[in-house]
Amino acid sequence: MHYRQVFYQLALLLLVLSCLLFLTAAFSGIHLALGQHSEKFAAESLAAAAVIGGLLGGLLWLGTRRATGSLGRREALLLVSLSWIIGAALAAMPYRMWAEISPRATADHPFASFVNCYFETMSGLTTTGATILSNIEYLPDSLLLWRALTHWFGGLGIVVLFVAVLPSLGVGGKKLFRVEAPGPSPDGLSPQIRETARALWYIYLGLTVVQTLALWAAGMGLYEAACHSFATLATGGFSTRNASVGAYNSTAIDIIIIVFMFLAGANFGLFYHVLKGRVSKLWQDTEFRFYAALVLGGSAIVSLSLINQPITMTTGEQLEPSVGNAIRQGFFTTVSIQTTTGFCTSDFNLWPNIAKTVLILLMFVGGCAGSTSGGIKVIRVWIALKVIVAEIERVFRPKVMRPVKIGKAALEDDQKIGTLVFVLGIVLIFAIGSVSVLLLEEGHSDCDYTTASTASVATLCTIGPGLARVGAVENYGWFCDGSKWVFSVLMVIGRLEIFAIVVLFTPRFWRGD
Repeated sequence: MHYRQVFYQLALLLLVLSCLLFLTAAFSGIHLALGQHSEKFAAESLAAAAVIGGLLGGLLWLGTRRATGSLGRREALLLVSLSWIIGAALAAMPYRMWAEISPRATADHPFASFVNCYFETMSGLTTTGATILSNIEYLPDSLLLWRALTHWFGGLGIVVLFVAVLPSLGVGGKKLFRVEAPGPSPDGLSPQIRETARALWYIYLGLTVVQTLALWAAGMGLYEAACHSFATLATGGFSTRNASVGAYNSTAIDIIIIVFMFLAGANFGLFYHVLKGRVSKLWQDTEFRFYAALVLGGSAIVSLSLINQPITMTTGEQLEPSVGNAIRQGFFTTVSIQTTTGFCTSDFNLWPNIAKTVLILLMFVGGCAGSTSGGIKVIRVWIALKVIVAEIERVFRPKVMRPVKIGKAALEDDQKIGTLVFVLGIVLIFAIGSVSVLLLEEGHSDCDYTTASTASVATLCTIGPGLARVGAVENYGWFCDGSKWVFSVLMVIGRLEIFAIVVLFTPRFWRGD
């Protein structure tokens, strides 16, 4: 194991995060100069965190800058895991410092606890969107911007950014990209993996700019439009309002966010082909067709179940039953859950059981491979279904050897096994998470099974809101510290798709060359 190479790249990560902290501190300083005195302590906290991160990253870089050896697969796995764990610790510092020095932060403020700060940051970087805050609007604008930036930075992955901009990774870049890029088969769009990552970031940045301008034109302020675009394209769900997107009560804003949530849940590689004029690639893609069918079918079922139901908004306002309200709220919530974004406009915890059942199933599915979404991924679900159908046929036609195909390509045995193992892994970790939370909350809070299980899937599949006490208008702040650490682990396991984290607990990973 070439540890010096790993820590050298980790040093660069800390330096990049420190630069982002410094830029956010500059944003806060500008607002402070314009008379927003509430930004004083936020600016100091962000600047102090930037200095600490810069010093740590600089010292680590000086100690490892002459690192030799290639970045192999084991090194890539270790670097990716450490990037999220240590990066979250640095990114949590501004919250903790602000709670320590700001007179606005009372002794019982959620950020007075480091585990809460770490939970909030891990939720941001993994694009989960679960929060421990009950009063989001109480935070200074700069801290809310930093909160949104953790989403955006984590969207396509901290480490993919390094592959795009740091040639020093060399051939190790491909190994790193394959560990970090979401989905079962992150094939390159161009011969050079660094060019692939750079193309993905250009698409990601372009969509973010377009959505920001669209939301601004629809009536949002530029600052809030940017924050919500960061959260949408990252499929994260952090809002600047307590009532999430429902606070704006705007059909135009809802439609814009629905469109961009849907795009963010699709394979970004398809957008590359579209930009190259190969539009037919979009509908030829089996996964995209299945994804679109799930979104439309799920939205239709949920909307139909709401037609005769009054709908309670996240603001507390109650909408009268109507077809228009049912379609608008049904589509927004279904797309938000399917893509694991987690934005809310209404309290779906009060919806009929059929609607909640559909939403829970879609929580597990998630978006497409190569997207910023979490979950099992649509392509894995499709492969698992095809394998099950093939095995059923083999029961009564044992002599038939029919290959399992996705599109025109036949799947290899290792692809089928890998998919089934991943699905089983998600189910097992979900069950372990649910039971762990129930045990930890025993004697601490009134945590029922629905709350524990949906909180487990909502963090593991990086969705954010669940049902019952973690519903659309609730938060995670009331859980005990132990549960919050469990959720933090579930978030990073889900974001890195299980194996990059689980492999660290395998003794053989640390032995040999």
